[in-house]
Amino acid sequence: MQTQDRTGLFDTVVVGGGPAGLSAAVTLGRARRTVLVVDDGTPRNAPAEHAHAYLTREGAAPGEILDLGRAEAEGYGARFRHGTAVRAERDGETFTVVLDDGSTVRGRRLLVTTGLVDGLPDVDGLAEHWGRGVLHCPYCHGWEVRGRRIGVVASNPLAVHSALMWRQWSEEVKLFLHTASEPTDEQYERLAARGVTVVEGRVRSVESSDGKVCGVRAAEGRLFPLEAVVVGTTMTARSTVLESLGAAAEPFETAGEVFGSKVAVDAMGATSVPGVYAAGNVTDPAGQIVAAAAAGTKAGAGVNADLVEAETAAAVSARAV
Repeated sequence: MQTQDRTGLFDTVVVGGGPAGLSAAVTLGRARRTVLVVDDGTPRNAPAEHAHAYLTREGAAPGEILDLGRAEAEGYGARFRHGTAVRAERDGETFTVVLDDGSTVRGRRLLVTTGLVDGLPDVDGLAEHWGRGVLHCPYCHGWEVRGRRIGVVASNPLAVHSALMWRQWSEEVKLFLHTASEPTDEQYERLAARGVTVVEGRVRSVESSDGKVCGVRAAEGRLFPLEAVVVGTTMTARSTVLESLGAAAEPFETAGEVFGSKVAVDAMGATSVPGVYAAGNVTDPAGQIVAAAAAGTKAGAGVNADLVEAETAAAVSARAV
């Protein structure tokens, strides 16, 4: 049953209103829990015009998906508060979340779904086209640039792998070595076998025409015509609220290399801090939005199960008095 009391204590405060947070809010609302979602309106995928690989919502605008999710959560009683959570504090068996305007909200459990921040290579013109002509994930955007001229700007050890992956979507892929290490002989052979052209030297800028990417310019001035640019990013968890409670971020590693940070959770989204849960990109930087939504659903179920156990223990104790 719902247990919000007159002091404004919610069963769960969800920090972050993206797919993970909204899915959790729906799950908790359907479990007859009172939920407050705190969100600052800065989703990671805001620059993207369309979302992909989300079953039944293929090609929808990211904002449309969030609007639908909010409406569904509100239909099950979830409430929303605009603001940025800056820290959280434990007060016995409850949590107080402090917002950037100094106000506070309280919950018996805390679920953080704040996502991550992408760190982009320092190349002129690149950030302006991030999420549109400058891409990262082939499963998110590969179909939209299939058969076009694609340039992979290398800035980490996974660049060769990335170029070979993008070759699946286009026969014209160039790998610009930029700041990455030179490929090994074996890697050169693999790239050549797949028809990927390797371009030495740094990239100075991403060039555009009529608002669309049209190529990259090398440091020495040569322009390479392209229709899409691929970059690797550092993916840093937005973990400030979690860290304020002692749930520290840890390195996010792939193939032995560090590409950012994440917060560790168990299978149901529980962090190392009792009563504190997390889901989505803050725990899984590589997860697409459908994975984030699924994680939010599971974390919502974990929170409800946790509350049920606490309420059952309290009821048993009361009977024993």
